[in-house]
Amino acid sequence: MDRIEAFKSIAAQAGRGDLTFPTNVDATLKLQSALGDPDLHIDEAARLVQAEPLLAARTVAIANSVAYNRFGNDVTNVGAAVKRVGFRTLNALAAAVIVRQLDSKITRPDLRAKADQLWQHSAHVAALSQVIARRVTNIDPDTALFAGIVHEVGGFYLLSRAEEFPGLLDGEPEDWIEHGEMAIGRGVLTKLGVPGAVMEAIEAMWRGLRALPPETLGDTLMLANDLAPLDSPLHSRAGATTRHSAATIDFVTGEGTLASILEESAEEVRSLTAALF
Repeated sequence: MDRIEAFKSIAAQAGRGDLTFPTNVDATLKLQSALGDPDLHIDEAARLVQAEPLLAARTVAIANSVAYNRFGNDVTNVGAAVKRVGFRTLNALAAAVIVRQLDSKITRPDLRAKADQLWQHSAHVAALSQVIARRVTNIDPDTALFAGIVHEVGGFYLLSRAEEFPGLLDGEPEDWIEHGEMAIGRGVLTKLGVPGAVMEAIEAMWRGLRALPPETLGDTLMLANDLAPLDSPLHSRAGATTRHSAATIDFVTGEGTLASILEESAEEVRSLTAALF
């Protein structure tokens, strides 16, 4: 099977919902579903989070990041962290754990390096999206954080399957965009129960649709992607700028300019990105 046929085969499976996940992903999906219950008590949520060590660690780290801890009062336990960040951020953190679990079975060093770079890219995009949403586009920052975390989940799924298809990633990056990204991405996002509004924003990003100054969640993702200091190892985004050009993007907003906002928020972005690693 050549690489184009392999892309199409994986995409067809994803389109049917026939996805091959590590067993720990299924457990975290159940946890994510439980956290989405509107009647769940916060103490029970803390108990569920405590039972998942990686999620517990991420929750405490996020709660102590500059974005959620503006007065420097660190929390030291999961219960206090859950109360501080809230259920919507917990949902985003559960998604982050799932994304990282997708590459847990990768053993080839070159694929592991790509997965690590893709996660670093995703974490930067998520942190930047949260800040841009809150201070520029005035949309829900927790939704933007979640969207940034999952926007490359199809790429993680591809990397998790790549060892089954030798040479899959040896060709042009455009092959992934043309033959796999949308179909595989949609399949995995659907499996994760990603809300329609977030799916639409990610699809707008796939198509390279954007406005400056940014207005929508899709615009927020595109701008965060352009500004992220580390690129995806799989491709360059359609409509994306060069790294040099991204550094010159600026415009006036209600709070000043993009450059001044990013400068003021640099520690917040750094802290949030570090907490997601």
